[in-house]
Amino acid sequence: MAFESGNFDATLAAAAGEDPALLAELRVAFAESVARQIDLLKRSRCDANWELAAQRLKGVAASFHADSLIVLAQEAVDAAPGEPTVVRRIEAFHREFVGGSD
Repeated sequence: MAFESGNFDATLAAAAGEDPALLAELRVAFAESVARQIDLLKRSRCDANWELAAQRLKGVAASFHADSLIVLAQEAVDAAPGEPTVVRRIEAFHREFVGGSD
C-alpha cells in the first residue's frame, strides 16, 4: 500500500504554517510514533497488547490524517494478534514514509 500524502501534508501544513523547522519536527514525531507502535505490535504476546498497539497506531494515523495508515491500523485491529502480513504492510508504509520524507 503506497503512502498517500494529500491529507497528511495538508494537516502538517496547517499545523506548522510557514515554519519549516516545525514541519520537519512533526514529520519526525509521526515517524517515531509509528515506529514505536510497530515495535509494540511485534512484541505483543497477548491479545490485549496487540489490540492496544493497533488502536494506538490508528490514533496516531487519525491525528495526522494519514488515511492509508488508518486502513492498515484497522486491519491490525481486525487481525489475529501477531498476524505477520499486517505487520509487514505497516512496516512497508513506515519505510516508504521515512524514505519519502527526505
